[in-house]
Amino acid sequence: MNFLAHAWLVSAGSDDFLYGNLIADGVKGRNLADWPAATALGIRHHRRVDAWVDSHPSVVNARRRAPTGQRRYAGIALDMVWDHFLARDTAGQADQDAIIERCYRLLSARTAPNRLAGMMPILVEQDWLRGYADFAFTCRAVAGIGRRLSGPNQLAALVPWLYDDYQALEADFQTLWPELLAELSHQDTPPS
Repeated sequence: MNFLAHAWLVSAGSDDFLYGNLIADGVKGRNLADWPAATALGIRHHRRVDAWVDSHPSVVNARRRAPTGQRRYAGIALDMVWDHFLARDTAGQADQDAIIERCYRLLSARTAPNRLAGMMPILVEQDWLRGYADFAFTCRAVAGIGRRLSGPNQLAALVPWLYDDYQALEADFQTLWPELLAELSHQDTPPS
């Protein structure tokens, strides 16, 4: 899951908790003592969700379908593709717009960790969370993230596979998302 899915999952929580979920990929290490308590809880929640998603059979099978040379990078692309399906399926809904505006407000008002600091203003300015509804936009974003990694752009090399495997990926998401929601419904509610 990427920014939009994480935001949907914790939309009932406090701003600090949501912010922690949004920035978690940019936070290194286990020691979160420098973060406000609710933000640290959000970072931990994000990491638990990622671990659950990465081990889900739909995600494991999707990674296996990825081209062998890029399989190591497929998880990054898949996280963004899951956001595509969520954005597409919820586009124009009042809840979706409220969640996105709340994310943008938080990301504009707070400084992101160094690893995300340069990307967050662009994400807000270019309206990525709504843009993900367009698959071509999502694929351009996947390739763009790949330019930030060292070496050849393995994420850009995955884009043709994403197009070719679109229907199977959609079926994977249609299994993954409701099962993730059910899993989280058994856990404590986020801090408000």
